[in-house]
Amino acid sequence: MNVGLPGLSGVDHIGFTVPDLEEASRFLVDVLGCEYMYTLGPYRHDDSDWMSEHLNVHPRAVMRQLHFFRCGGQAIFEVFEYSAPDQNAALPRNSDIGGHHVALYVDDLDAAVAYLEGKGVTMLGGPTASRGPSEGQRWVYFLSPWGMQFELVSYPGGKAFDRQAKDAAAPSRPAG
Repeated sequence: MNVGLPGLSGVDHIGFTVPDLEEASRFLVDVLGCEYMYTLGPYRHDDSDWMSEHLNVHPRAVMRQLHFFRCGGQAIFEVFEYSAPDQNAALPRNSDIGGHHVALYVDDLDAAVAYLEGKGVTMLGGPTASRGPSEGQRWVYFLSPWGMQFELVSYPGGKAFDRQAKDAAAPSRPAG
């Protein structure tokens, strides 16, 4: 029986590359409210293939700097700024291979949307109510200044999936 990755206990951090680390830092700290933690770098290896072998980037890529951020007291973002001879500056869409987004949980979706709109953040449509197993959740996507997709999600009463799982686990009571 396969039980999965031995010792797995959670997500440690999420890393992403941005075109301008200072712009990203201002957005993460001043708009989203993340906590800046520390900086590392630069890293380069001009005389070996270390960057390619260990990071799957061009051997002459330079990781100019990275910042670590804590967000909401738990999720940690490792945010990179690279330069590389073969760097692709196009952001993938969700439908592209490698497409992604970062989802942030909020207690009050409407208040969070109003806050982001007040900060001039580009929202992608309005809040949407989920159906099926995710019923009880509302969500909306928004864009960072460099175009990366983020999402706000909220389900203060839980999702249908969670409620159904709890109901199924509850002991049945005899009729009468």
